[in-house]
Amino acid sequence: MVSQVELAELSLPHFGLPTVQPEIPTETYQARIDSALEKANRAGHDVLVVYGDREHSANLAYLTGYDPRFEEALLVLKPDAKPVLLVGNEGMGYAEMMQLDVEKVLYQTFSLLGQPRGKSPMLADILRGASLVGGQQIGVVGWKAFDERESQDPAHTLEIPAFIVDVLTDIVGDRQKLVNATALFMNPADGLRAINDIDQLAYFEFAATYTSQALRNVLFGVKAGMTEFEAVALMNQTGLPLSCHLMLSSGERAGLGLPSPSLKTMKLGEPTTMAYGVWGALNARGGWLARDANDLPEGVQDYVDKLVKPYFHAIAEWYEAVEIGVTGGELYAIIQKHLGDPFFGIGLNPGHLIHLDEWVHSPIYENSEMTLQSGMAIQVDLIPATHSPYHTTNIEDGILLADEATRTELSQRYPSAWERIEHRRAYMQNTLGISLKPEVLPLSNIPAYLPPFWLSPHMAMRVVK
Repeated sequence: MVSQVELAELSLPHFGLPTVQPEIPTETYQARIDSALEKANRAGHDVLVVYGDREHSANLAYLTGYDPRFEEALLVLKPDAKPVLLVGNEGMGYAEMMQLDVEKVLYQTFSLLGQPRGKSPMLADILRGASLVGGQQIGVVGWKAFDERESQDPAHTLEIPAFIVDVLTDIVGDRQKLVNATALFMNPADGLRAINDIDQLAYFEFAATYTSQALRNVLFGVKAGMTEFEAVALMNQTGLPLSCHLMLSSGERAGLGLPSPSLKTMKLGEPTTMAYGVWGALNARGGWLARDANDLPEGVQDYVDKLVKPYFHAIAEWYEAVEIGVTGGELYAIIQKHLGDPFFGIGLNPGHLIHLDEWVHSPIYENSEMTLQSGMAIQVDLIPATHSPYHTTNIEDGILLADEATRTELSQRYPSAWERIEHRRAYMQNTLGISLKPEVLPLSNIPAYLPPFWLSPHMAMRVVK
């Protein structure tokens, strides 16, 4: 139990970077498609149609390894038939990266404006050629499911482009035959992407190592007088596909949370925030470009006592409580106990599932009875929005939940990743004073490390026991 926290001078070891990049085997993609069709059949769907575009590619990439880079794409899945993937002009070449056996069909309407048209059939003809016929129930997978708070008919509310919905309706003959099936993939209780296989878990660790190391580079290298661009250059970004825009801002813009970096000069005594996310990982930190409280504006020099200490206390208790079988409601209650005062401005879920997309869904909300399960990748995501001169503080890192069998397999197949994980666990226990359950595997190279003042990065929060 966490009784007290303090700001102290701490060391932060180097946990290392990967030398092996985990890959998803071809047979895993086929197994995912088989599982998706099985779930679709149980839900009464005759066909699954999975839409993807540059911003919403996670479900499609999960099934095939293909992500649209400039265009859109549509995957048609039907039992006992080869998957059919519709792509635009540039997607035809890029789709060759897939090892999965799919029928690739050029549909030039998915191409960018001004590019060649006329070599591909109409969408209705392509879909009929993929065995879509009248009377079928089509499970439509986009990137968002709905409930009764949002729609009078959530099962038939669709978010994919209307021109595709119109064509599908013409083919099956009844708009009610088009059913939102996104929850098959993204439901936090039993969605296909809620529970991950070993290779996917290993990839998440791989990705998080780089994103967290990038933030560490900034925390230990930033200087007053740098531009935000110069601070971002310290990240040494890898070029891994982004899950969101890179964020770093200082001064007035830092209170907005989401701005991209600019040529603005970072000044002593300014609030700061940064986040870097790629497929499978995101890390974020918020604080002040300051050496200590004396550099802060008048009126907020009690920043650590008023904001950072209660925040870190809540985070530490969250980490110590998270385990396989805990309910989302229990974790939510911990945060409310410490940060329920409106001053802290906690508005979003204190934790959510992460995958190729930065936010899949969340089982963590008030009174949630959903239990966390082995194989989940969870983002510790708790950001105070004080909307006050106190700015914010922030630890955002990822963890995996893994039962004993999963831990054994991960350690045997990915020993270097396992070594990093064990090193992080020991650091959180022995230096930060945060006791983790055996199934909690931290992914960050700055695991729960919170320096309030970025110009004194060795001064960070810990639990006093």
